[in-house]
Amino acid sequence: MFDVAIIGGGPAGVSAALNLKALGKNFIWLSSRTVSKKVALAERIKNYPGLPDVTGSELGWTLNNHCESMGIKLQEEVVTGVYETDGKFSLLAGDKQYEAKTVILCLGVETSKPLEGEEEFLGRGVSCCATCDGFLYKGKKIAILCTDKSFEHEVEYLCGIAEKAYVFPMYRGYEIKSEKAEIILKRPLKLSGDMRLKKVIYKGGEVESDGMFILKGAITPSALVHGLRVENGHIRVERDCSTNVAGIFAAGDCTGRPYQYAKAVGEGNVAAHSAVEYLAKNK
Repeated sequence: MFDVAIIGGGPAGVSAALNLKALGKNFIWLSSRTVSKKVALAERIKNYPGLPDVTGSELGWTLNNHCESMGIKLQEEVVTGVYETDGKFSLLAGDKQYEAKTVILCLGVETSKPLEGEEEFLGRGVSCCATCDGFLYKGKKIAILCTDKSFEHEVEYLCGIAEKAYVFPMYRGYEIKSEKAEIILKRPLKLSGDMRLKKVIYKGGEVESDGMFILKGAITPSALVHGLRVENGHIRVERDCSTNVAGIFAAGDCTGRPYQYAKAVGEGNVAAHSAVEYLAKNK
């Protein structure tokens, strides 16, 4: 049982981890990548205090180096569900499960909207975790939306299980070699069905599918945490970074504009201290 679970590897997650380490708390830090893609791809950053003219890769190296110097390690895993049970939280990540007394969400912000029907069919034919749910579709037809090359090993795994896989790679330079994979170079537009997903519709066509896997770095906050208050795509937080779910805090771009590293770092600090205060009040 951890005191705190941090979800997200961007500046807000780094800040939360550094502060929790300094405060002597037992925490786990989970993210799909060691540095957020937003940081890694930034060409030049000119408004971060003390680092007036750095590239994204330089800032990422600096953040990682700081964590390593304090003995903090991030576990590269995608969290697909956070569930509250008896005053604690269970986090599902692949075939693993972690427990924590509090959670800090540092999810960043999705630049693309969910597919029409994605959240409606989540758990009813739509999954965000290949290793969690892949076995349910052994010998069946599935669709796979892959948003990043880093998930191709999961695509290969799913192709090996399924009878047929319709793969939608949303990036250049894909290397998907399975004979069971039919590559469709168009973005899915809509998911349809009745009680379960039946069909994936894309521009100029459609495919019948028993299920669909959406492989991306994170799922939407409202799908990740049932009952979490979200407004205009952002997690609603109070001044102390608390959400409407007691014990869950949020920091960084996922809480709204401005989408700036300095703001994310500040909120990560606030969220960490607020989580510690919550732990003290709820021993």
